[in-house]
Amino acid sequence: MNTNSEHILDNKLNRKSIHSLTPFTLIDYPYKTSCVLWFAGCNMRCVYCYNPEIVKGKGKYNFYDIRDFLRSRVGLLDGVVLSGGECLLHDSVIDMLIAIKKMGFLVKIDTNGSKPDTLKYLLDHLLIDYVSLDFKALPYKFYEITRSDFYDHFVSSLSILQNAIIDFEVRTTIHSSLFTKTDLESMIEILSGLGYQGKYFLQYFRPGMGTLGDIGDSSFEPNLQEINDKGLEIIFR
Repeated sequence: MNTNSEHILDNKLNRKSIHSLTPFTLIDYPYKTSCVLWFAGCNMRCVYCYNPEIVKGKGKYNFYDIRDFLRSRVGLLDGVVLSGGECLLHDSVIDMLIAIKKMGFLVKIDTNGSKPDTLKYLLDHLLIDYVSLDFKALPYKFYEITRSDFYDHFVSSLSILQNAIIDFEVRTTIHSSLFTKTDLESMIEILSGLGYQGKYFLQYFRPGMGTLGDIGDSSFEPNLQEINDKGLEIIFR
């Protein structure tokens, strides 16, 4: 690597893109012990989002700030999770992942699917091992719920993952004022029509937390779990 390339790399890794760090978790990476790097900023404004301080906030740490922590967890943690916000917005992520993989960690990313080209690059270069892909909403409700126009990007990201060799999951956070039982059945039909046959996680909205939108508490009709699964494995959590 020449001096100029080293300077560019150092500049990227010096950028404060990480909002906060969860040093240990058993629930964010399936069947793995991990830590979570929460990346500041997002290109969506989901009204149910319970991380407004991360979505609207600024990064507090760069890679070098958390490198010693990661090194101290080699052999103790299985993996590192990149979440947010939207971690793939940051051009430092690729170089971070190269360094993290060199330490021997597995890597999981949580993504809203808005950066399919970056996702494909990470997959092609074997920099990620597991992906949680958010299916935010039906096409006609996508802007209403996310305040963005990235539905087609989500479809592209799903297609890329279906052609990859790693495991991944699709998930939707559900709130009674935003999703009906019919909506969820339509989303399952879309996934099935796109050829997805993996696990589909329906995540209940977490009450009592600050959100980007004022949507109140969520309640669901008792027959919600009777939705037609179209052959998918539906998991409520």
